[in-house]
Amino acid sequence: MSFIDKLEKIKQRYEQINQLFTDPDYLNNHDKIKTLSKEKSEIEEVVLAYEKYLKISKDIEGNKELIESSADKEIIELAESELEGLKVSLEKAEEDLKTLLLPKDPNDDKNVIVEIRAGTGGEEAALFANDLFRMYTRYAEIRGWRYEIIDINETGIGGLKEVIFSVNGDNVYGDLKFESGVHRVQRVPETEASGRVHTSAASVAVLPEVEDVEVEINPNDLKIDIFRSGGAGGQNVNKVETAVRITHIPTGIVVQCQDERSQLKNRQKAMKVLKARLYDMEMSKKMSEISAQRKLMVRSGDRSDKIRTYNFPQNRITDHRIGLTLYNLSEIIEGKLDELIEQIKLADKAEKLQSADYN
Repeated sequence: MSFIDKLEKIKQRYEQINQLFTDPDYLNNHDKIKTLSKEKSEIEEVVLAYEKYLKISKDIEGNKELIESSADKEIIELAESELEGLKVSLEKAEEDLKTLLLPKDPNDDKNVIVEIRAGTGGEEAALFANDLFRMYTRYAEIRGWRYEIIDINETGIGGLKEVIFSVNGDNVYGDLKFESGVHRVQRVPETEASGRVHTSAASVAVLPEVEDVEVEINPNDLKIDIFRSGGAGGQNVNKVETAVRITHIPTGIVVQCQDERSQLKNRQKAMKVLKARLYDMEMSKKMSEISAQRKLMVRSGDRSDKIRTYNFPQNRITDHRIGLTLYNLSEIIEGKLDELIEQIKLADKAEKLQSADYN
């Protein structure tokens, strides 16, 4: 199906939906109207952009006819001048339409579960993991998103061995999904007296939250352990067994939550993480199949990929997937991620447009 054929088919469906809104069988059925309204909203932007494209095309043909039929030199020159601008507008309108026709990631609107783990580098890696946690939670606050800690494992001097937290809001996965991978830091550690620059790392995994209908878990496949929450000692140690550890036997995935004082809440949070990991495992399999067919520039799906380097002495941040280097690390580490994320999304869109088949 050609580019124009696809657009015509969408336009015809849009007109059909508008007709159905006047059909009594639909007007009296709330569920049907709701479904139609959702479908209309999903294709309306494409239809409006296509109508703009058709108008520009019509104006181009009108100017060409005027140039061919007119004997007035001044009118011909004016039409030729307008024609150049119209051709540029048509190219832009076509590019916009191709972008709108790209398949949308069904997970983009979902909330997420973020897992950050200290990697190589000892205590400095744990401190960097805490910096990343702070960076993402500040970004969430800037965006008006809500976050909630699910599980956290702290070190003695302010570092994090591991933290798992959820983020809720608009288009959260769509904006954070490219953050998955290994993040590397280059700086003089607080624990280093000689002032040498060290390299450490932490891994980030961004998982879309899933509904129960999307992931089915057989209760017989689960091993659930209840234990006392850990802590720094003294009054901070929970003397009641409220912490929950869930093992998914078929995959070996282990999830635990001890942040809440309620065993039920810890269990609910742990199950939420387990479902997200199982769903992500299935997504990764599909991504591998796609990767075998064509190169994916931004996200390979491999969580072991080194995606970014944070160089503090030079105030530099480099995203290795798209070759982008920015010299505002001090702002980014404070949660001002918009420019970086937008550049990655643009690179992903460009790669998808290049590989898309519009013939």
